[in-house]
Amino acid sequence: MNARDPQLPVQPDEASALGAFSRRRWDEAIVPALTDYIAIPAKSPMFDADWAAHGHIERVVRDAAQWVEGRKLPGLTLEVVRLPGRTPVIFFEIAGTRPGANATGADTVVVYGHLDKQPEFTGWRNDLGPWTPKYVDGLLYGRGGADDGYAIYAAITAVEALKAQNLPHPRIVGLVETCEESGSHDLPPYLDVLRPRLGNVSLVVCLDSGAGNYDQLWLTTSLRGMVSGVLKVEILTEGVHSGDSSGVVPSSFRILRNVLDRLEDSATGRLLPEFFHCPIPADRIVQVQDAAAILGDQAWKTFPWACGADGSATLPTTTDPAEALLNRHWRPTLSVTGVDGFPEMKSAGNVLRPHTSFKLSLRLPPLVDGHQASVKLKALLEDNAPYNARVTFHPDGRAGALGANGWNAPSLAPWLESALDTASQAQFGAPVAYIGQGGTIPLMSMLQQGFPAAQMMVCGVLGPKSNAHGPNEFLHVPYAQKLTAAVAQVIAAHP
Repeated sequence: MNARDPQLPVQPDEASALGAFSRRRWDEAIVPALTDYIAIPAKSPMFDADWAAHGHIERVVRDAAQWVEGRKLPGLTLEVVRLPGRTPVIFFEIAGTRPGANATGADTVVVYGHLDKQPEFTGWRNDLGPWTPKYVDGLLYGRGGADDGYAIYAAITAVEALKAQNLPHPRIVGLVETCEESGSHDLPPYLDVLRPRLGNVSLVVCLDSGAGNYDQLWLTTSLRGMVSGVLKVEILTEGVHSGDSSGVVPSSFRILRNVLDRLEDSATGRLLPEFFHCPIPADRIVQVQDAAAILGDQAWKTFPWACGADGSATLPTTTDPAEALLNRHWRPTLSVTGVDGFPEMKSAGNVLRPHTSFKLSLRLPPLVDGHQASVKLKALLEDNAPYNARVTFHPDGRAGALGANGWNAPSLAPWLESALDTASQAQFGAPVAYIGQGGTIPLMSMLQQGFPAAQMMVCGVLGPKSNAHGPNEFLHVPYAQKLTAAVAQVIAAHP
C-alpha cells in the first residue's frame, strides 16, 4: 500500500474511486430520477401563472426531497421551506466530518441548483419532446434535466462519494429554488429567512452553468445580467382596413422599429447607449483568449445554423473566436423572444393592426447594474414616442421587477485554483479551463454581496449543442458523471 501524499487532500486512488462511485450512482439512481423529472412540466411561474394549482412544481420538489432523504446520508437534515404566495425552496444541511466542522462560525459550503423549467418551445425532433424523456448514447433528452434539475441529485451524490471513501468534508448546505427561470424574484425573501442557518459561507458550488466542451472541467468566471419585459406600441383602438388607412395611420410595427433604433444598431447588433456597456477587465480578456485557443471556431460553429450544419455557409457576427466569446459573455445584446398583436398567417387579412408587442430580452455585461439599466431602458423606450403613440415597457416579474445583476467572480484562492485543476486532471485527464457565460444566475450576485469573502465554484453541464431553453435540450451524462466526481474532490480539498 502506498503512503499518503500529505500535499494531496485526495489521493489518486481515491480520486479514481470517486469517479467510479459517481458513474455507478448516475447509472443506477440519477438517470432514472431525472427521467421521471423531465416528464413533469414544472414550468417556472413566469410561464405558468397557475403553477400552484397545477402542482407540477410541488411534484418535482417532493420527488427530489424524497430521493435525497432516501439516500439516508449520515448527518443529513432536509426541509421544504415555504413562504406564503411564493414558490418553495429545498434547504438541506449535511453535518461536517472534520474536527470542529459544525462549531459556530465554522466554514460552510453552499450548493445551489433549481428545479423550475423553461416552457416547451417549438422545433423538437419528431422522436423527442420537452416532457418525453429519452436516453440515447449517453444523452438524456428533455426539458430541464441539464438546466438544471440534475443539480440536487449530483450534489448529494458528490457527498455520498466522499463518505464512501471516508474522506472528511466541511459542513454542507443545499439551497434549491423553484423560481430561477423567472429571475429568482422569490429567492431574496428566502435568503433573508435562511441567512442565520447558512452559517459562515466560504465556498459556493453552483451547478447551473455551462462548459465550453465536454473534455475538461470549466469554471465560470462571469455571468451577464438581464432586463426583460414587454414593449408595446398602441396606435388604434381597433384594427382598420389597411387599404383605407395605410399612409394616414402609421403602422404600430414601424413605430416599434423606430423605438428600437434608439437602443440597437440594426446593422451590427451593437447597443447604442453607452450606459449598457462596461470596461472588460484585463484578466478576463486573457482568460477569453485562452478559452478561444481551446475552442477555436467551435466558439461560434456550435450553434444550429440554418445554412450549413457547422455554420460553414452562414456568416455570424464574427468568426474570431475571442471576439465571439467577448460578444457572448461581456457585451450587451438585445433579443426579441416573443411577439403579440399578430394574427396567424391563415387569419391575416388586409387589416392595419391596432398594436404590436415584443418581448425583449436585454443581456447586460457582468458589471452593469441591473436596476439602473431597467430604469434607463424604460425611459429610453417610452419617452417622446413617435406620432404620440402609446408606448409602454413593462419589466417582467413582481411589482415591475428590476433587472437582474450580472456577476464577475472574485479572484481564486490558491487552494481552490489548485483543487480545480487537480480535480479536472483526475476526472477528465485535462486541465481546468475558464470561461464566461452569457446567461444569468441572479443568486450569484446576491451571495457575493452577502458573503463577499466566499469563493465561488460555478460550473455546469450545458456544453455544445445541449441547447437549454430551446428544442432538443439534452444532458450529457458522461460529462455530468465526471463533474459530480470533480465537485466531490474540490469539496474534499476545502481547507
